[in-house]
Amino acid sequence: LDMSAPAMRFDGGKCIRCLRCIEVCRQVQGVSALCLTGTGTKAEIGFTGAVNWGSSDRCIECGQCSLVCPTGAISVRDQGCDVFDLLDDDSITTVFQFAPALRVALSEEFGLPSGMDVQGKIVSALKRMGADYVMDTNWSADVTIMEEGTEMLANFERAKKAGTLHSKPFTYFTSCCPGWVNYVEKIAPDMIPHVSSTRSPQAIFGALAKTWLVEHAGIEKRDMRVISIMPCTAKKGEANRDTLKRADGSCDVDVVLTIREFARLIKRSGLNLADLPDMPFDSPMMSLSSGAGQLFGSTGGVMEAALRTAAETITGKSLDAVDYKAVRGMQGIKEAEYDLNGLKVKVAVASGLTNAKALCEKIRKGECDYTFVEVMCCPGGCINGGGQPIQSAYTRRTVDIKGKRAKALYDEDKKSDIRKSHENPAVNSLYKEFFGAPGSHKAHEILHTKYVNR
Repeated sequence: LDMSAPAMRFDGGKCIRCLRCIEVCRQVQGVSALCLTGTGTKAEIGFTGAVNWGSSDRCIECGQCSLVCPTGAISVRDQGCDVFDLLDDDSITTVFQFAPALRVALSEEFGLPSGMDVQGKIVSALKRMGADYVMDTNWSADVTIMEEGTEMLANFERAKKAGTLHSKPFTYFTSCCPGWVNYVEKIAPDMIPHVSSTRSPQAIFGALAKTWLVEHAGIEKRDMRVISIMPCTAKKGEANRDTLKRADGSCDVDVVLTIREFARLIKRSGLNLADLPDMPFDSPMMSLSSGAGQLFGSTGGVMEAALRTAAETITGKSLDAVDYKAVRGMQGIKEAEYDLNGLKVKVAVASGLTNAKALCEKIRKGECDYTFVEVMCCPGGCINGGGQPIQSAYTRRTVDIKGKRAKALYDEDKKSDIRKSHENPAVNSLYKEFFGAPGSHKAHEILHTKYVNR
């Protein structure tokens, strides 16, 4: 039993050597962290160039191997008991956040249709389990856009002054996906200067919960625990990154559950999601979000959210048409070019690391002139993350699960009263009262990070 990795566990006693995990790691993700060692009856799953999973310098913790393992030999390290302990401790104030992809996928674990939005039922389940606060990661996704957008626009200005904006622009990558960040640090460290220093929405939420929220809600920081529910296995490792820890060594996010872990938690609590009424989030200040924040769950969503804000900032006009459909869809690589008041912005979206690898190679060779690139390491984005509900091979072949989940996110965006991150009044209040402005010194101190060549 190998439990040395931050997010994953491998039980060799359950392995039937079907090699599905090796193939998805090699063919779909282009990482080849898993390999077959030995021969004949001695053959077994191993870790390329490493004695165990935790020492692998190639695994990016995407969890795609766990989605295809038919026996459970590869699974996620379950932290459900840790959450029960926190909920049972009256001295602890629990603050839950959950990602956009959760609300359109959890339904599958309870016999409900794929793509059904069960946001209100999730809040209800958490409240019945004893959660003190339930809030929305979509809110911090809007904050992410404010910070990444400011970085991107500063990059444009530098390129304009240098006269390289159109001839050879500096390619700028999003930083929301921890699997992608792991890939850059472990496999493509020459790309580190190209990656936004803005933290992911999960990390931004945790940072603001333990700075801004403790001030406003009168909670003692030492008594607060932030628990995330994510579609992603790499988020578990992200929560414990040294570069995200505070000076005292504390983490902003204390526990991360995948969707599968959360579904088990609900069932162990004796609840049936389908029977629960809808309940609203707690504080509007950390829950009011735009439709743009909702899109972070699907490939192309971060790019579209960023373009909505960048377009209005650059043109100085309020745009009615905010659907950037060229960056939507499940293609591995999507490209588009937009004219923003005479400024031509060429963007790309990569879904799945084999496609990200191809884009990195083009950038190294100087063969592309992208100004902004979104990468999500899982094919389709978070809606197909390693912590999502496991479906049979037959279902994955015959049902467009990713399409159903993505459509639900776009439908919610279309119904939103606020569809642009910079128009979110809760986010604007945060900057006015706490940071002063996007990209300020205080914002950099709390909302940004750095990357390390590993």
